[in-house]
Amino acid sequence: MATSAVLRIILGENDASKVTLHLGIPDSVEEQLSDFRLQYMDVVFDEFMNLTSTSDIQNKATLKVIYLPIPLSTSSPCLSSVERSLEEVNSNSTVATDILSVSSESSSSLRCEPWPDVFPVPEFVYDVNIQLQRANDDFQSNGTLFDPTPRMKSEILEGLASEIMRYKAYPSSAEFDGVAEALVKRYLCLRERGSVRSFNGLYGWQQRMKWKMGNYRAKLRGRQLACPELEVNSLKRRSSNETGSSKGIKRPKKAEVNYLPPLPIGDTEDTLEKERVDMLQEIKKKNNERVISEKMERSFSFRRQEVVKQCPAIQDFREKWPALFSEVQIKEEFKRITTVPLERTFLTKLDFYTPKMQEIFSKKGGVAGTKIRPLLDSLSQRHVEARREAIIRALMEFLGESSGELFKDYKDISREAAQEDQAEQVLKICVFHKSEEDEGASDADVSIVVEGTEVLDNCGSVAKACLLLMGIIYAMNLSYPPKMKYTFEVFQKLLLELDVLKLSPKILSLRNKLIA
Repeated sequence: MATSAVLRIILGENDASKVTLHLGIPDSVEEQLSDFRLQYMDVVFDEFMNLTSTSDIQNKATLKVIYLPIPLSTSSPCLSSVERSLEEVNSNSTVATDILSVSSESSSSLRCEPWPDVFPVPEFVYDVNIQLQRANDDFQSNGTLFDPTPRMKSEILEGLASEIMRYKAYPSSAEFDGVAEALVKRYLCLRERGSVRSFNGLYGWQQRMKWKMGNYRAKLRGRQLACPELEVNSLKRRSSNETGSSKGIKRPKKAEVNYLPPLPIGDTEDTLEKERVDMLQEIKKKNNERVISEKMERSFSFRRQEVVKQCPAIQDFREKWPALFSEVQIKEEFKRITTVPLERTFLTKLDFYTPKMQEIFSKKGGVAGTKIRPLLDSLSQRHVEARREAIIRALMEFLGESSGELFKDYKDISREAAQEDQAEQVLKICVFHKSEEDEGASDADVSIVVEGTEVLDNCGSVAKACLLLMGIIYAMNLSYPPKMKYTFEVFQKLLLELDVLKLSPKILSLRNKLIA
């Protein structure tokens, strides 16, 4: 087993942090570091020297980050893995990642940011920027609105479409509204004169952007660029009565940032298939998590295209990609798809909302209230995991969805005896209680069953099983079960904060009560 190492990283003057490498010091240093280089404290000369080999450093060594000047023409929406690691160091978060060995194969093809809360309006071409600035000055002076020429409108919309594409190919209406609002807020002169439809001065820009994004997607297809998330829909053959319909369209439905990314630059389906086959051998080795993680990262887009395009059965997919069905890789896959850390985000929000949920749920009457009250009794005296489980079960009853739809409790039944029953379950979290008295206890054996297949066992707790189930749903591009749509909407939009702009009336009402 690799021995962990602790390094002192100097990020700048009066700025140093401690980094723990749980997998030990890597075997090599990435040679193509374009934005910075690393130096180590040499014990012979007692000064910092450029790091060219990891054999020059050992546990408790001191490294120094030397930032190199970045050309003005270079810009990227995606930070390298090392830069993200350094940002985590600066925010005093725990760093358990490889800061020396940089894997850039997949990062260049993936989006690294979710849709922003406030859309960043880009800089337009030079002459358009000059005219907009002058028009804005006129508006500030005398309130004169500016009516740009058709060419200027086209340039503005082209710049916005290019910026939108950095985040997603198919924005929602609410997101188009946010773009229009950000544009008019930055250039007040572009606000449209009031009308029945454009009472807020944004309607025209919203509609133009929707048309522009459609044209922009068509232009990308025409250039034959590697955009699988567009190609998968352009290849769709529809009958005449389906023209203009969204039936069968494959696009993000749960705020996926990297829904269908292109293959890494320099890789083909053949090279990545070889990587998958190699991984089948690597997974048999002990203490090989680092190699597995690197191969899973590199093959993500290849794996994702198989999931989205072919919709494989989970049993077949598990045989092809066994490395995915582990707690660590499910969390990593979820982060690759959404850029959101799964466990930390889910549990932090659940714990944050728990006191308010307890207050709201306790006031529920009727049949649901009768089922909720026993779950909330002595909630403060329970173990933290038991409290989380009770709140989740109470949440389902509050939303009018039986907790029995998601959870299957087995009492005094061995796992072997339950296999036949599990084979009939489509999507269930199975909780094996050791006795009648320990129902809800934190030491119950919890597993996840999807399509009659136990995809993950020893989840540790019901709350953890819920978040891992969310990871599996995203990894396999599954739809939420209709009978539990509100529960999963809470998991996604309130606890994981994905696509919070579009809430159903019932969940919007719950959210308003939680933040009141």
